[in-house]
Amino acid sequence: MSETTHDGTVAVTAAPAPDEGLTPAELAARYGLSVSGARPSLGEYVRQLWSRRHFVLAFSQAKLTAQYSQAKLGQLWQVATPLLNAAVYYFIFGLILKASRGMSHDVYIPFLVTGVFVFTFTQSSVMSGVRAISGNLGLVRALHFPRAALPVSFSLQQLQQLLFSMIVLFVVAIGFGSYPGVSWLLIVPVLALQFLFNTGLAMIVARLGAKTPDLAQLMPFLLRTWMYASGVMFSISTMLQGRPEWITRVLQFNPAAVYMDLMRFALIDGYGSSNLPPHVWAVALFWAVAAFAGGFVYFWKAEERYGRG
Repeated sequence: MSETTHDGTVAVTAAPAPDEGLTPAELAARYGLSVSGARPSLGEYVRQLWSRRHFVLAFSQAKLTAQYSQAKLGQLWQVATPLLNAAVYYFIFGLILKASRGMSHDVYIPFLVTGVFVFTFTQSSVMSGVRAISGNLGLVRALHFPRAALPVSFSLQQLQQLLFSMIVLFVVAIGFGSYPGVSWLLIVPVLALQFLFNTGLAMIVARLGAKTPDLAQLMPFLLRTWMYASGVMFSISTMLQGRPEWITRVLQFNPAAVYMDLMRFALIDGYGSSNLPPHVWAVALFWAVAAFAGGFVYFWKAEERYGRG
């Protein structure tokens, strides 16, 4: 570009840069740039997560192996811990407080052990989920992958641990007179529904825990309250006889109680359908779908904020 000066000479000036005056967003659009770690669409996010399914499985197995690697009894603590909890609860609630009212000895013990094992599955999934992001910031900041892989893998770890523990649960049920039957086939859909519920809940607390790490300190108190309200150590309908029916229904329809009751119904011969609230399978399906779908979307919406700051 040139122009004539007042003395007749020609001055040459540089042409304006083609990017001059463009905003950062316009520059990014011009050169096809995108924000690093930007949240993909929901469909693309699901596709990315599925493509890393092998990582999710391997990560959960590695965490499960490492969990008790420093203990002399190793993986046996997966079974010993809930059994010891059940023994303590039986001493306090079964022998001292007589929470077994309405149930025979042969029903109450597998009833209690089943409740402890099933609730521990949810409890451990939540506790693992709340630290899924905040406890793995090095991994989150170093690698690019769908962050939902972390809470999903932790829930899968707890499922694998429960499946290992189910061997002991079967032994306890058989030892007190509940032998394998057709009803035991219901264990599969019960576990599948509870796994979906636990995974959704883990994703919800993972997002909350990523923003507020102190939530991990509060969570044990919330879970303990939930346990006492879910009928782990007693029958809700029996203990609340004479109380307003709506209180009984609220406690029976809470998801922890629903999955425990379904597992007890499947395993224990003396625990019949009369102990289940109405439409219990529909309620179990609702909790599983609502928690998983809602938790997944809730977690995905904050995808680009994990590990920042």
